[in-house]
Amino acid sequence: MLTRRTFLSQTTMLGVGAGLPLQLLAQGKPVFDTINLFIPANPGGGWDGTGRAIEEAAKKAGLVGTFQFENVGGAGGMVGLPRFVNTRKGQGNSLMVGGAVMVGAAITNKSPVTMKDVTPVARLTEEAGVIVVPTNGKIQSWKDLEAALRANPKAVSVAGGSAGGTDHQLLGLLVKALGKNPREAAYVAFPGGGPANAAIIGGQVTAGISGYSEFEEQLKAGRMKAIAVSGNKRIPGVDVPTLLELGVQVSSANWRGIFGPPAINEAQRAKLEEFATKLHASEPWKDMLVKRKWTDVFLTGKAFAKEIEKSVQESEMVLKDLGLAA
Repeated sequence: MLTRRTFLSQTTMLGVGAGLPLQLLAQGKPVFDTINLFIPANPGGGWDGTGRAIEEAAKKAGLVGTFQFENVGGAGGMVGLPRFVNTRKGQGNSLMVGGAVMVGAAITNKSPVTMKDVTPVARLTEEAGVIVVPTNGKIQSWKDLEAALRANPKAVSVAGGSAGGTDHQLLGLLVKALGKNPREAAYVAFPGGGPANAAIIGGQVTAGISGYSEFEEQLKAGRMKAIAVSGNKRIPGVDVPTLLELGVQVSSANWRGIFGPPAINEAQRAKLEEFATKLHASEPWKDMLVKRKWTDVFLTGKAFAKEIEKSVQESEMVLKDLGLAA
C-alpha cells in the first residue's frame, strides 16, 4: 500500500534525483523565463535597490528564471524613461522600476515623455524620508537644523536625489512649514546615493534627505546621524521621531512601483500584473519588505493609475512653491 508518507518520501527523492530544487517543484512553472528589468537610474540608488530586491525575491519564489538588467541614469529618470519607451515598445517581458521621484522630475524638466507613456503594472512599496546629518557636523539634532532653517534657509545646504524629486519636495515642505519661502531652500541634487552619501559624510553639505535604505549602512557605521523621519509613524526598529512628533506638520513618503512598456496588449499586461501579484504574495517578498523597512502599499490596475494622477497633482503644488513648475 502506498501511504501518504511513502508517497511524499518517493516524490521528494525523485525531485532530488532529478536535480530540481524542492521549492521550485512545489511552485510549478515560472510566470516568466526571463524578465528584462530597466532601471532609469545609476546602480546603487533606490530604484536600483528595488530592482535587485525584485530579482532576489522573484527567483527565490520560482517566479522568474533569469533577469536581464539595464541601468540608464540621469535627471530623475528622464534620461532613461524615453529610452525604455522607444526601445521596449510592445515587449511583454519588459518592466521598468519607477516612482514618485519620476513624477517630480517630469514636471521639473518639462519632459515630453512621462508616466503617461508607459503601462502602470503595480505600486509596490512606500518609504518615508529620513533627514540625516554628518556625525561630526555642527548640526546634531532636529532643533539645531530647525533653528538654522528659520534663521537662513539659503545657508543650510541639503543633499538629496534629483531636482524636483521627493527629497527636494520634502525640503520645500519643511521650509514652508517653518514660515520661510521654499524658493530659498538650498537643495543640492545628486545623481545617485553614493555621491550624496560622500558629500554628507565629508561635510560638503549641512544635511541630507533620502529613504532610510539608502542611508542605513552609513547610519549603522556611525558616520551619519538620523534626526527625523517624514512618515506618519516611526520606521519599525528605527528609534527616530517623526516630524509630526517634533511639532512640524509635514508628512511625506516616496512610493515605488513597476511599469510595462507602451503598446503591449491586454494579455501581456495581465501577465505582468500576474507576476506582480504573485511576487507580492510570496514569502521572499514579505521578508524583503521587513529587511528593507519598506511599507507595503501594493496596488494594481486602474486604482494604481488613479494614484499616479493624484501624485502628479500633489507634486505640481509643491513644485510651484519651489519655483520649479508653472
